[in-house]
Amino acid sequence: MASNEPGLAALNAPAENPIKGAVDVPIDDTPVAPDQFNPKYESTKKEIWSYYVYYIGDNGLTLFNFGPTAFQNLMYQAAGDSEILHFMGRDRTINSIVLLCNGISFAIQIVVFLILGSFADFGTWRPNILIALSLIAFGIGFGWLGVHTQEDWHIGVGLYIVGLIAYQTTITFWTATFPGLARNTKDLRVKAEELTEGRITRAEYDFADMMKRNELANTAFYVQSIFEIAILAIIVGIMFGLHVNDSEANNNWGLSVLIAFATGVWMLCAVPWFLFEKRRPGQDPGRTNIIMAGIKQLGYAITQIWQLRQSLAYLVGYFLLGDSLNTTVTVIGTLQNEIVAYNSLQLTYLLIVGIAAQAVGIGAFWQIQKRYRLSTKAMFTVVAICIVILDGWGMIGTWTQAFGFHRTWEVWVYQAFYGLFVCPWYSYSQTMISEVTPRGREFLFFSLFSIVGKTSAFIGPLVSSAIIDDTGNNRSPFYFLFALSLVSCTWLFFFVDVGKSRIEQQDFLEKADRKMKLGTSVEEAEVAIA
Repeated sequence: MASNEPGLAALNAPAENPIKGAVDVPIDDTPVAPDQFNPKYESTKKEIWSYYVYYIGDNGLTLFNFGPTAFQNLMYQAAGDSEILHFMGRDRTINSIVLLCNGISFAIQIVVFLILGSFADFGTWRPNILIALSLIAFGIGFGWLGVHTQEDWHIGVGLYIVGLIAYQTTITFWTATFPGLARNTKDLRVKAEELTEGRITRAEYDFADMMKRNELANTAFYVQSIFEIAILAIIVGIMFGLHVNDSEANNNWGLSVLIAFATGVWMLCAVPWFLFEKRRPGQDPGRTNIIMAGIKQLGYAITQIWQLRQSLAYLVGYFLLGDSLNTTVTVIGTLQNEIVAYNSLQLTYLLIVGIAAQAVGIGAFWQIQKRYRLSTKAMFTVVAICIVILDGWGMIGTWTQAFGFHRTWEVWVYQAFYGLFVCPWYSYSQTMISEVTPRGREFLFFSLFSIVGKTSAFIGPLVSSAIIDDTGNNRSPFYFLFALSLVSCTWLFFFVDVGKSRIEQQDFLEKADRKMKLGTSVEEAEVAIA
Protein backbone atom coordinates (compact mmCIF):
# COMPACT_ATOMS: atom_id res chain seq x y z
CA MET A 1 0.00 0.00 0.00
CA ALA A 2 1.44 3.36 -0.97
CA SER A 3 1.60 5.44 2.16
CA ASN A 4 3.26 8.38 3.82
CA GLU A 5 5.09 6.18 6.32
CA PRO A 6 7.08 7.33 9.33
CA GLY A 7 10.53 8.23 8.16
CA LEU A 8 9.44 9.43 4.71
CA ALA A 9 10.77 12.91 3.96
CA ALA A 10 8.30 15.65 4.80
CA LEU A 11 6.43 17.16 1.90
CA ASN A 12 7.56 20.63 0.96
CA ALA A 13 5.11 22.74 -0.97
CA PRO A 14 6.25 23.39 -4.53
CA ALA A 15 6.39 26.84 -6.02
CA GLU A 16 3.00 28.06 -7.15
CA ASN A 17 4.14 28.52 -10.77
CA PRO A 18 7.15 26.26 -11.41
CA ILE A 19 8.94 26.70 -14.71
CA LYS A 20 7.89 23.97 -17.10
CA GLY A 21 10.73 21.57 -17.79
CA ALA A 22 12.95 22.97 -15.05
CA VAL A 23 15.45 20.42 -13.78
CA ASP A 24 17.96 22.47 -11.77
CA VAL A 25 15.96 22.75 -8.56
CA PRO A 26 17.74 23.51 -5.27
CA ILE A 27 17.75 20.41 -3.06
CA ASP A 28 16.18 22.14 -0.08
CA ASP A 29 13.25 23.30 -2.23
CA THR A 30 12.65 20.02 -4.03
CA PRO A 31 9.08 18.82 -3.45
CA VAL A 32 8.65 15.21 -2.40
CA ALA A 33 5.72 13.22 -3.76
CA PRO A 34 3.43 11.98 -0.97
CA ASP A 35 3.60 8.37 -2.26
CA GLN A 36 6.39 5.82 -2.20
CA PHE A 37 7.32 3.96 -5.35
CA ASN A 38 9.12 0.65 -5.04
CA PRO A 39 9.46 -1.18 -8.38
CA LYS A 40 8.71 -4.41 -6.54
CA TYR A 41 5.20 -3.17 -5.71
CA GLU A 42 4.37 -1.29 -8.91
CA SER A 43 0.85 -2.19 -10.04
CA THR A 44 0.79 -4.37 -13.14
CA LYS A 45 -2.00 -4.81 -15.69
CA LYS A 46 -2.42 -8.41 -14.50
CA GLU A 47 -2.92 -7.28 -10.92
CA ILE A 48 -5.31 -4.47 -11.86
CA TRP A 49 -7.41 -6.77 -14.06
CA SER A 50 -7.53 -9.42 -11.34
CA TYR A 51 -8.86 -6.63 -9.10
CA TYR A 52 -11.60 -5.92 -11.64
CA VAL A 53 -12.39 -9.63 -12.06
CA TYR A 54 -12.94 -10.13 -8.32
CA TYR A 55 -15.71 -7.53 -8.52
CA ILE A 56 -17.33 -9.42 -11.40
CA GLY A 57 -17.89 -12.27 -8.96
CA ASP A 58 -18.68 -10.15 -5.91
CA ASN A 59 -21.53 -8.48 -7.80
CA GLY A 60 -24.20 -8.85 -5.14
CA LEU A 61 -26.39 -11.32 -7.05
CA THR A 62 -25.78 -14.01 -4.45
CA LEU A 63 -26.27 -12.43 -1.02
CA PHE A 64 -27.52 -8.91 -1.81
CA ASN A 65 -30.09 -9.52 -4.57
CA PHE A 66 -31.43 -13.06 -4.81
CA GLY A 67 -30.61 -14.11 -1.22
CA PRO A 68 -32.97 -11.48 0.24
CA THR A 69 -35.56 -12.33 -2.43
CA ALA A 70 -35.46 -16.03 -1.51
CA PHE A 71 -35.74 -15.16 2.19
CA GLN A 72 -38.70 -12.82 1.68
CA ASN A 73 -40.37 -15.31 -0.67
CA LEU A 74 -40.28 -18.11 1.95
CA MET A 75 -41.69 -15.79 4.60
CA TYR A 76 -44.64 -14.81 2.41
CA GLN A 77 -45.43 -18.46 1.76
CA ALA A 78 -45.21 -19.26 5.48
CA ALA A 79 -47.41 -16.29 6.44
CA GLY A 80 -50.14 -16.94 3.88
CA ASP A 81 -52.83 -14.32 3.26
CA SER A 82 -52.29 -12.68 6.66
CA GLU A 83 -48.74 -11.63 5.71
CA ILE A 84 -47.99 -11.75 9.45
CA LEU A 85 -45.36 -13.89 11.20
CA HIS A 86 -44.29 -14.13 14.83
CA PHE A 87 -40.72 -12.86 15.06
CA MET A 88 -38.64 -11.68 18.02
CA GLY A 89 -41.45 -11.72 20.54
CA ARG A 90 -44.31 -10.23 18.55
CA ASP A 91 -46.38 -10.50 15.39
CA ARG A 92 -44.85 -8.49 12.54
CA THR A 93 -45.48 -7.82 8.86
CA ILE A 94 -43.09 -9.33 6.34
CA ASN A 95 -41.72 -5.90 5.40
CA SER A 96 -41.13 -5.09 9.05
CA ILE A 97 -39.21 -8.36 9.57
CA VAL A 98 -37.02 -7.71 6.53
CA LEU A 99 -36.12 -4.22 7.75
CA LEU A 100 -35.50 -5.49 11.28
CA CYS A 101 -33.15 -8.24 10.00
CA ASN A 102 -31.33 -5.57 7.98
CA GLY A 103 -30.83 -3.57 11.15
CA ILE A 104 -29.53 -6.60 13.07
CA SER A 105 -27.12 -7.48 10.27
CA PHE A 106 -25.69 -3.99 10.02
CA ALA A 107 -25.36 -3.70 13.82
CA ILE A 108 -23.19 -6.85 13.82
CA GLN A 109 -21.12 -5.43 10.98
CA ILE A 110 -20.14 -2.49 13.19
CA VAL A 111 -18.38 -4.89 15.57
CA VAL A 112 -16.72 -6.77 12.70
CA PHE A 113 -15.32 -3.59 11.17
CA LEU A 114 -14.06 -2.31 14.52
CA ILE A 115 -12.12 -5.54 15.07
CA LEU A 116 -10.75 -6.01 11.54
CA GLY A 117 -10.44 -2.47 10.26
CA SER A 118 -8.44 -1.16 13.20
CA PHE A 119 -5.34 -3.21 12.37
CA ALA A 120 -5.69 -3.94 8.64
CA ASP A 121 -3.34 -1.08 7.71
CA PHE A 122 -0.39 -2.88 9.37
CA GLY A 123 1.87 -5.59 8.00
CA THR A 124 1.59 -7.57 4.77
CA TRP A 125 -0.95 -10.22 5.82
CA ARG A 126 -4.08 -8.11 5.36
CA PRO A 127 -5.15 -9.76 2.04
CA ASN A 128 -5.93 -12.77 4.24
CA ILE A 129 -8.86 -10.81 5.70
CA LEU A 130 -10.59 -10.66 2.32
CA ILE A 131 -9.78 -14.31 1.61
CA ALA A 132 -11.34 -15.46 4.91
CA LEU A 133 -14.44 -13.29 4.49
CA SER A 134 -14.88 -14.53 0.91
CA LEU A 135 -14.77 -18.15 2.05
CA ILE A 136 -17.54 -17.43 4.56
CA ALA A 137 -19.60 -15.81 1.78
CA PHE A 138 -19.10 -18.83 -0.47
CA GLY A 139 -20.38 -21.12 2.29
CA ILE A 140 -23.52 -19.02 2.77
CA GLY A 141 -24.17 -18.93 -0.97
CA PHE A 142 -24.02 -22.69 -1.36
CA GLY A 143 -25.99 -23.08 1.88
CA TRP A 144 -29.11 -21.76 0.14
CA LEU A 145 -29.29 -25.05 -1.76
CA GLY A 146 -30.66 -26.61 1.44
CA VAL A 147 -33.21 -23.87 2.13
CA HIS A 148 -36.09 -23.71 -0.33
CA THR A 149 -39.36 -24.55 1.48
CA GLN A 150 -41.58 -22.32 3.60
CA GLU A 151 -40.78 -24.38 6.71
CA ASP A 152 -37.14 -23.25 6.32
CA TRP A 153 -37.85 -19.53 6.69
CA HIS A 154 -36.27 -19.45 10.17
CA ILE A 155 -33.03 -20.84 8.69
CA GLY A 156 -33.40 -18.23 5.94
CA VAL A 157 -33.23 -15.53 8.64
CA GLY A 158 -29.73 -16.69 9.60
CA LEU A 159 -28.52 -17.05 6.02
CA TYR A 160 -29.93 -13.62 5.19
CA ILE A 161 -28.29 -11.84 8.13
CA VAL A 162 -24.88 -13.54 7.89
CA GLY A 163 -24.99 -13.29 4.09
CA LEU A 164 -25.39 -9.52 4.23
CA ILE A 165 -22.49 -9.31 6.68
CA ALA A 166 -20.26 -11.40 4.42
CA TYR A 167 -21.17 -9.44 1.30
CA GLN A 168 -20.72 -5.99 2.85
CA THR A 169 -17.41 -6.83 4.52
CA THR A 170 -15.90 -8.37 1.37
CA ILE A 171 -16.92 -5.32 -0.65
CA THR A 172 -15.42 -2.93 1.91
CA PHE A 173 -12.03 -4.65 2.20
CA TRP A 174 -11.85 -5.15 -1.56
CA THR A 175 -12.64 -1.47 -2.13
CA ALA A 176 -10.08 -0.27 0.41
CA THR A 177 -7.26 -1.58 -1.78
CA PHE A 178 -7.93 0.65 -4.80
CA PRO A 179 -6.24 3.88 -3.57
CA GLY A 180 -2.96 2.01 -3.03
CA LEU A 181 -3.37 0.15 -6.30
CA ALA A 182 -3.88 3.45 -8.17
CA ARG A 183 -1.02 5.23 -6.41
CA ASN A 184 1.44 2.47 -7.31
CA THR A 185 0.73 2.62 -11.04
CA LYS A 186 3.36 3.67 -13.57
CA ASP A 187 1.30 6.78 -14.42
CA LEU A 188 1.48 8.06 -10.85
CA ARG A 189 5.18 7.19 -10.60
CA VAL A 190 5.85 9.36 -13.66
CA LYS A 191 3.76 12.18 -12.14
CA ALA A 192 5.71 11.90 -8.89
CA GLU A 193 8.98 12.23 -10.82
CA GLU A 194 7.62 15.28 -12.65
CA LEU A 195 6.58 16.84 -9.34
CA THR A 196 9.99 16.19 -7.80
CA GLU A 197 11.69 17.72 -10.85
CA GLY A 198 9.46 20.79 -10.61
CA ARG A 199 7.73 20.21 -13.97
CA ILE A 200 4.23 20.06 -12.48
CA THR A 201 2.62 21.63 -9.44
CA ARG A 202 1.31 19.78 -6.40
CA ALA A 203 -2.22 20.66 -7.54
CA GLU A 204 -1.56 18.96 -10.89
CA TYR A 205 -0.16 15.92 -9.11
CA ASP A 206 -3.23 15.74 -6.84
CA PHE A 207 -5.52 16.01 -9.87
CA ALA A 208 -3.71 13.12 -11.59
CA ASP A 209 -4.00 11.12 -8.37
CA MET A 210 -7.74 11.85 -8.18
CA MET A 211 -8.35 10.90 -11.81
CA LYS A 212 -6.39 7.65 -11.50
CA ARG A 213 -8.45 6.64 -8.47
CA ASN A 214 -11.64 7.49 -10.35
CA GLU A 215 -10.41 5.52 -13.36
CA LEU A 216 -9.85 2.35 -11.36
CA ALA A 217 -13.09 2.65 -9.38
CA ASN A 218 -15.26 3.43 -12.41
CA THR A 219 -13.61 0.87 -14.68
CA ALA A 220 -14.08 -1.84 -12.06
CA PHE A 221 -17.78 -0.95 -11.81
CA TYR A 222 -18.18 -0.79 -15.60
CA VAL A 223 -16.44 -4.14 -16.22
CA GLN A 224 -18.51 -5.76 -13.49
CA SER A 225 -21.72 -4.43 -15.05
CA ILE A 226 -20.91 -5.78 -18.51
CA PHE A 227 -20.06 -9.26 -17.26
CA GLU A 228 -22.99 -9.29 -14.86
CA ILE A 229 -25.33 -9.01 -17.84
CA ALA A 230 -23.74 -12.18 -19.27
CA ILE A 231 -24.11 -13.94 -15.91
CA LEU A 232 -27.79 -12.96 -15.76
CA ALA A 233 -28.31 -14.20 -19.31
CA ILE A 234 -26.99 -17.62 -18.26
CA ILE A 235 -29.24 -17.50 -15.19
CA VAL A 236 -32.26 -16.96 -17.46
CA GLY A 237 -31.33 -20.17 -19.27
CA ILE A 238 -31.03 -21.99 -15.93
CA MET A 239 -34.47 -20.72 -14.90
CA PHE A 240 -36.05 -22.05 -18.10
CA GLY A 241 -34.26 -25.36 -17.59
CA LEU A 242 -35.70 -25.63 -14.07
CA HIS A 243 -39.22 -24.64 -15.26
CA VAL A 244 -39.57 -22.06 -12.50
CA ASN A 245 -42.94 -20.84 -13.81
CA ASP A 246 -44.54 -24.30 -13.51
CA SER A 247 -44.98 -24.33 -9.73
CA GLU A 248 -44.22 -22.56 -6.47
CA ALA A 249 -41.80 -25.33 -5.50
CA ASN A 250 -39.92 -24.99 -8.80
CA ASN A 251 -39.64 -21.23 -8.30
CA ASN A 252 -38.30 -21.73 -4.76
CA TRP A 253 -35.72 -24.25 -5.97
CA GLY A 254 -34.79 -21.97 -8.88
CA LEU A 255 -33.93 -19.12 -6.52
CA SER A 256 -31.67 -21.40 -4.46
CA VAL A 257 -29.94 -22.77 -7.57
CA LEU A 258 -29.21 -19.36 -9.06
CA ILE A 259 -27.74 -18.17 -5.74
CA ALA A 260 -25.43 -21.21 -5.76
CA PHE A 261 -24.54 -20.68 -9.44
CA ALA A 262 -23.64 -17.02 -8.85
CA THR A 263 -21.57 -18.12 -5.83
CA GLY A 264 -19.63 -20.52 -8.06
CA VAL A 265 -18.90 -17.68 -10.47
CA TRP A 266 -17.71 -15.56 -7.54
CA MET A 267 -15.30 -18.31 -6.44
CA LEU A 268 -13.74 -18.54 -9.89
CA CYS A 269 -13.42 -14.77 -10.20
CA ALA A 270 -11.82 -14.44 -6.76
CA VAL A 271 -8.89 -16.78 -7.44
CA PRO A 272 -6.84 -14.39 -9.68
CA TRP A 273 -7.00 -11.58 -7.10
CA PHE A 274 -6.03 -13.94 -4.29
CA LEU A 275 -3.00 -15.03 -6.38
CA PHE A 276 -1.85 -11.79 -8.01
CA GLU A 277 -2.49 -9.10 -5.40
CA LYS A 278 0.89 -7.78 -4.28
CA ARG A 279 1.26 -7.84 -0.54
CA ARG A 280 2.40 -4.25 -0.19
CA PRO A 281 3.71 -3.39 3.26
CA GLY A 282 1.43 -1.29 5.42
CA GLN A 283 2.44 0.63 8.49
CA ASP A 284 5.17 -0.79 10.70
CA PRO A 285 3.74 -1.60 14.16
CA GLY A 286 7.24 -1.40 15.64
CA ARG A 287 7.68 -3.39 18.84
CA THR A 288 3.90 -3.53 19.39
CA ASN A 289 1.99 -6.48 17.97
CA ILE A 290 -0.33 -5.73 15.06
CA ILE A 291 -3.55 -6.13 17.06
CA MET A 292 -2.51 -3.70 19.80
CA ALA A 293 -1.05 -1.29 17.23
CA GLY A 294 -4.34 -1.39 15.36
CA ILE A 295 -6.36 -0.69 18.49
CA LYS A 296 -4.06 2.21 19.35
CA GLN A 297 -4.41 3.57 15.82
CA LEU A 298 -8.19 3.31 16.03
CA GLY A 299 -8.20 5.17 19.32
CA TYR A 300 -5.91 7.86 17.92
CA ALA A 301 -8.00 8.29 14.79
CA ILE A 302 -11.23 8.59 16.79
CA THR A 303 -9.75 11.16 19.17
CA GLN A 304 -8.04 13.14 16.42
CA ILE A 305 -10.70 13.02 13.70
CA TRP A 306 -11.85 16.45 14.86
CA GLN A 307 -8.67 17.75 13.18
CA LEU A 308 -9.99 16.33 9.90
CA ARG A 309 -13.01 18.61 9.73
CA GLN A 310 -13.69 17.96 6.05
CA SER A 311 -13.44 14.20 6.60
CA LEU A 312 -15.90 14.56 9.45
CA ALA A 313 -18.23 16.69 7.31
CA TYR A 314 -18.25 14.03 4.60
CA LEU A 315 -18.73 11.37 7.29
CA VAL A 316 -21.94 13.12 8.37
CA GLY A 317 -23.20 13.52 4.80
CA TYR A 318 -22.26 9.93 3.94
CA PHE A 319 -24.16 8.76 7.01
CA LEU A 320 -27.33 10.65 6.09
CA LEU A 321 -27.33 9.92 2.37
CA GLY A 322 -26.27 6.29 2.85
CA ASP A 323 -29.10 5.88 5.36
CA SER A 324 -31.57 7.24 2.85
CA LEU A 325 -30.31 5.17 -0.10
CA ASN A 326 -29.90 1.88 1.77
CA THR A 327 -33.41 2.07 3.17
CA THR A 328 -34.90 3.34 -0.10
CA VAL A 329 -33.50 0.37 -2.03
CA THR A 330 -34.88 -2.04 0.59
CA VAL A 331 -38.34 -0.45 0.62
CA ILE A 332 -38.55 -0.30 -3.17
CA GLY A 333 -37.24 -3.87 -3.38
CA THR A 334 -40.07 -5.16 -1.18
CA LEU A 335 -42.62 -3.25 -3.28
CA GLN A 336 -41.08 -4.54 -6.51
CA ASN A 337 -41.16 -8.14 -5.26
CA GLU A 338 -44.87 -7.78 -4.46
CA ILE A 339 -45.65 -6.25 -7.87
CA VAL A 340 -43.99 -9.12 -9.80
CA ALA A 341 -45.19 -11.77 -7.31
CA TYR A 342 -41.64 -13.04 -6.60
CA ASN A 343 -41.35 -14.55 -10.05
CA SER A 344 -37.64 -15.41 -10.31
CA LEU A 345 -37.64 -15.12 -14.11
CA GLN A 346 -39.30 -11.70 -14.04
CA LEU A 347 -36.89 -10.52 -11.35
CA THR A 348 -33.96 -11.68 -13.46
CA TYR A 349 -35.24 -9.72 -16.47
CA LEU A 350 -35.56 -6.64 -14.29
CA LEU A 351 -32.01 -7.07 -13.06
CA ILE A 352 -30.72 -7.36 -16.62
CA VAL A 353 -32.36 -4.01 -17.46
CA GLY A 354 -30.96 -2.46 -14.29
CA ILE A 355 -27.43 -3.75 -14.82
CA ALA A 356 -27.40 -2.72 -18.49
CA ALA A 357 -28.51 0.77 -17.46
CA GLN A 358 -25.84 0.70 -14.74
CA ALA A 359 -23.11 -0.03 -17.29
CA VAL A 360 -24.29 2.83 -19.50
CA GLY A 361 -24.62 5.16 -16.51
CA ILE A 362 -21.19 4.56 -14.99
CA GLY A 363 -19.56 4.68 -18.44
CA ALA A 364 -21.27 7.97 -19.24
CA PHE A 365 -20.41 9.51 -15.85
CA TRP A 366 -16.73 8.59 -16.24
CA GLN A 367 -16.48 9.84 -19.85
CA ILE A 368 -18.12 13.14 -18.89
CA GLN A 369 -15.81 13.54 -15.91
CA LYS A 370 -12.73 12.74 -17.98
CA ARG A 371 -13.68 14.96 -20.91
CA TYR A 372 -14.60 18.02 -18.87
CA ARG A 373 -12.04 17.36 -16.09
CA LEU A 374 -14.69 17.49 -13.38
CA SER A 375 -13.99 16.81 -9.72
CA THR A 376 -15.16 13.76 -7.84
CA LYS A 377 -17.40 15.97 -5.72
CA ALA A 378 -19.16 17.41 -8.79
CA MET A 379 -20.04 13.93 -10.06
CA PHE A 380 -21.07 12.81 -6.60
CA THR A 381 -23.41 15.80 -6.21
CA VAL A 382 -25.29 14.83 -9.39
CA VAL A 383 -25.85 11.34 -7.97
CA ALA A 384 -27.07 12.80 -4.67
CA ILE A 385 -29.68 14.92 -6.48
CA CYS A 386 -30.93 11.82 -8.31
CA ILE A 387 -31.39 10.01 -4.99
CA VAL A 388 -33.60 12.90 -3.84
CA ILE A 389 -35.66 12.51 -7.03
CA LEU A 390 -36.03 8.76 -6.41
CA ASP A 391 -37.41 9.31 -2.90
CA GLY A 392 -39.74 11.99 -4.21
CA TRP A 393 -41.07 9.47 -6.72
CA GLY A 394 -41.87 7.02 -3.94
CA MET A 395 -43.40 9.71 -1.74
CA ILE A 396 -45.94 10.61 -4.44
CA GLY A 397 -47.22 7.04 -4.26
CA THR A 398 -48.48 7.57 -0.71
CA TRP A 399 -51.31 9.81 -1.92
CA THR A 400 -52.07 8.49 -5.40
CA GLN A 401 -52.46 5.07 -7.04
CA ALA A 402 -51.46 6.38 -10.46
CA PHE A 403 -47.77 6.84 -9.69
CA GLY A 404 -45.22 5.92 -7.03
CA PHE A 405 -44.34 2.20 -7.31
CA HIS A 406 -47.83 0.82 -7.83
CA ARG A 407 -47.64 -0.38 -11.45
CA THR A 408 -45.57 -2.98 -13.27
CA TRP A 409 -44.25 -0.43 -15.78
CA GLU A 410 -42.81 1.61 -12.89
CA VAL A 411 -40.46 -1.14 -11.73
CA TRP A 412 -39.02 -1.30 -15.27
CA VAL A 413 -38.56 2.48 -15.34
CA TYR A 414 -37.12 2.35 -11.83
CA GLN A 415 -34.47 -0.18 -12.87
CA ALA A 416 -33.42 2.03 -15.78
CA PHE A 417 -33.38 5.25 -13.70
CA TYR A 418 -31.59 3.58 -10.79
CA GLY A 419 -28.94 2.11 -13.08
CA LEU A 420 -28.31 5.28 -15.07
CA PHE A 421 -28.33 7.92 -12.34
CA VAL A 422 -28.16 6.33 -8.87
CA CYS A 423 -25.80 3.35 -9.24
CA PRO A 424 -22.76 5.62 -9.79
CA TRP A 425 -23.13 6.27 -6.04
CA TYR A 426 -21.37 2.96 -5.40
CA SER A 427 -18.32 4.20 -7.27
CA TYR A 428 -18.21 7.92 -6.50
CA SER A 429 -19.09 7.62 -2.80
CA GLN A 430 -16.07 5.32 -2.36
CA THR A 431 -13.80 7.61 -4.38
CA MET A 432 -14.97 10.49 -2.19
CA ILE A 433 -13.91 8.48 0.87
CA SER A 434 -10.42 8.18 -0.65
CA GLU A 435 -10.44 11.97 -1.22
CA VAL A 436 -10.78 12.64 2.52
CA THR A 437 -8.65 9.69 3.79
CA PRO A 438 -5.02 10.25 4.90
CA ARG A 439 -2.55 8.20 2.84
CA GLY A 440 -1.52 4.90 4.41
CA ARG A 441 -4.63 4.76 6.62
CA GLU A 442 -7.00 3.52 3.91
CA PHE A 443 -8.19 0.33 5.61
CA LEU A 444 -8.84 2.08 8.92
CA PHE A 445 -10.71 4.98 7.39
CA PHE A 446 -12.66 2.85 4.92
CA SER A 447 -13.67 0.71 7.90
CA LEU A 448 -14.70 3.78 9.88
CA PHE A 449 -16.78 5.00 6.95
CA SER A 450 -18.25 1.52 6.56
CA ILE A 451 -19.16 1.51 10.25
CA VAL A 452 -20.94 4.81 9.72
CA GLY A 453 -22.60 3.42 6.61
CA LYS A 454 -23.72 0.30 8.46
CA THR A 455 -24.93 2.38 11.39
CA SER A 456 -27.01 4.42 8.99
CA ALA A 457 -28.33 1.24 7.42
CA PHE A 458 -29.14 0.03 10.94
CA ILE A 459 -31.07 3.14 11.99
CA GLY A 460 -32.94 3.80 8.74
CA PRO A 461 -34.54 0.34 8.47
CA LEU A 462 -35.56 0.39 12.13
CA VAL A 463 -37.19 3.82 11.75
CA SER A 464 -38.91 2.75 8.54
CA SER A 465 -40.04 -0.51 10.14
CA ALA A 466 -41.59 1.44 13.01
CA ILE A 467 -43.31 3.80 10.54
CA ILE A 468 -44.81 0.86 8.63
CA ASP A 469 -45.96 -0.82 11.85
CA ASP A 470 -47.58 2.43 12.98
CA THR A 471 -49.26 3.41 9.71
CA GLY A 472 -49.84 0.04 8.07
CA ASN A 473 -48.70 1.62 4.77
CA ASN A 474 -45.59 0.16 3.12
CA ARG A 475 -44.96 3.46 1.28
CA SER A 476 -45.13 5.79 4.28
CA PRO A 477 -41.33 5.68 4.95
CA PHE A 478 -40.79 7.73 1.78
CA TYR A 479 -41.77 10.92 3.65
CA PHE A 480 -38.88 10.32 6.05
CA LEU A 481 -36.52 9.21 3.28
CA PHE A 482 -37.23 12.21 1.01
CA ALA A 483 -36.50 14.67 3.83
CA LEU A 484 -33.35 12.76 4.81
CA SER A 485 -31.92 12.64 1.28
CA LEU A 486 -32.69 16.34 0.69
CA VAL A 487 -30.94 17.41 3.90
CA SER A 488 -27.89 15.21 3.22
CA CYS A 489 -27.56 16.41 -0.38
CA THR A 490 -27.59 20.03 0.80
CA TRP A 491 -25.07 19.29 3.53
CA LEU A 492 -22.59 17.60 1.19
CA PHE A 493 -22.77 20.41 -1.34
CA PHE A 494 -22.15 23.25 1.10
CA PHE A 495 -19.98 21.75 3.84
CA VAL A 496 -17.46 19.41 2.15
CA ASP A 497 -14.32 21.02 0.67
CA VAL A 498 -11.81 18.54 -0.81
CA GLY A 499 -9.05 21.16 -1.13
CA LYS A 500 -9.19 21.96 2.58
CA SER A 501 -9.30 18.24 3.32
CA ARG A 502 -5.90 17.66 1.65
CA ILE A 503 -4.30 20.27 3.93
CA GLU A 504 -5.92 18.72 7.01
CA GLN A 505 -4.74 15.24 5.98
CA GLN A 506 -1.14 16.40 5.65
CA ASP A 507 -1.24 17.98 9.12
CA PHE A 508 -2.78 14.79 10.52
CA LEU A 509 -0.06 12.59 9.00
CA GLU A 510 2.76 14.80 10.23
CA LYS A 511 1.39 14.77 13.79
CA ALA A 512 0.80 11.00 13.66
CA ASP A 513 4.35 10.41 12.42
CA ARG A 514 5.82 12.55 15.21
CA LYS A 515 3.71 10.67 17.75
CA MET A 516 4.87 7.28 16.41
CA LYS A 517 8.53 8.35 16.44
CA LEU A 518 8.16 9.64 19.99
CA GLY A 519 6.51 6.38 21.05
CA THR A 520 9.29 4.31 19.46
CA SER A 521 11.96 6.41 21.21
CA VAL A 522 10.29 5.82 24.58
CA GLU A 523 10.10 2.06 23.93
CA GLU A 524 13.78 1.94 22.93
CA ALA A 525 14.73 3.86 26.05
CA GLU A 526 12.77 1.44 28.24
CA VAL A 527 14.51 -1.52 26.58
CA ALA A 528 17.93 0.07 27.11
CA ILE A 529 17.19 0.69 30.79
CA ALA A 530 16.05 -2.91 31.23
